[in-house]
Amino acid sequence: MIRKNFYTIPGAKGRGMLADITFDDTNPKAPLVIFAHGIRGFKDWGTHNLVARYFAENGFRFLKFNFSHNGTTTDNPTEFADLIAFGDNTFSIELDDLNAVIDFVCGGSYMPAVREIYLMGHSMGGGISIIKTAEDKRITKLVTMAAISSFYNLWPKQAEAQWKLQGVMYMPNSRTGQNMPYKVSLLYDVEKNAERLDIQGKAAGIKQPWLIVHGDKDTSVPLSHAEELHTAQPNAEFVVIEGADHVFNATHPYLENTLPAMLLQFCDATIAFLGK
Repeated sequence: MIRKNFYTIPGAKGRGMLADITFDDTNPKAPLVIFAHGIRGFKDWGTHNLVARYFAENGFRFLKFNFSHNGTTTDNPTEFADLIAFGDNTFSIELDDLNAVIDFVCGGSYMPAVREIYLMGHSMGGGISIIKTAEDKRITKLVTMAAISSFYNLWPKQAEAQWKLQGVMYMPNSRTGQNMPYKVSLLYDVEKNAERLDIQGKAAGIKQPWLIVHGDKDTSVPLSHAEELHTAQPNAEFVVIEGADHVFNATHPYLENTLPAMLLQFCDATIAFLGK
């Protein structure tokens, strides 16, 4: 039977991170997939629960979590209810959060010990996952979906001077209508930690098996990002899904009980890769 366990993991600056693990109770020692969501994302967005169940049905445990400063709260996990925390977020904080999640699952006290960790990251979470994989030998395999190739691609270069003067920049969330605050500490984090936060530089050093997946209709993170990552690490496998957009044709909210065809194609390609 497919089950789901829920946890709160201590994240950066003492903020709790909600997490859940979907698994088949007949296979409690299955390899574990950890999923890292993207910017303006959260663990229960759209199709994420359906994806978790599909992986559990195909021989994996699937953990997804909310980054500590993604703007949601433990009381309101599907809305951006804390824009102050969102504005305080940095990429270094997200790397610390992901490390806390990996420490948690490797502790062995919450359920049968993890033998293999497969890391999956979407969009900005893909960039974070690339860096973490390069730094952490506990990760056995990496899968990136619509991943960014540079954090600098998340904002317009011409806005940086004004950003530094004002201390904060606002960008609209087209889905919720909220103006999302980005403090200049996000930019300073990339500048001060240039070597560590160089996604392509880290990509070049990855030794674990890696699957890069991108849709050719992605208007948020163009296919060129995936091509740059593959150029940096030509040993990675590279799959382009024709007709897939940035979220592989999913939506939020998602009211169907089956996965969109493009997202199912991604899942099947990932399961085949992880099963090798």
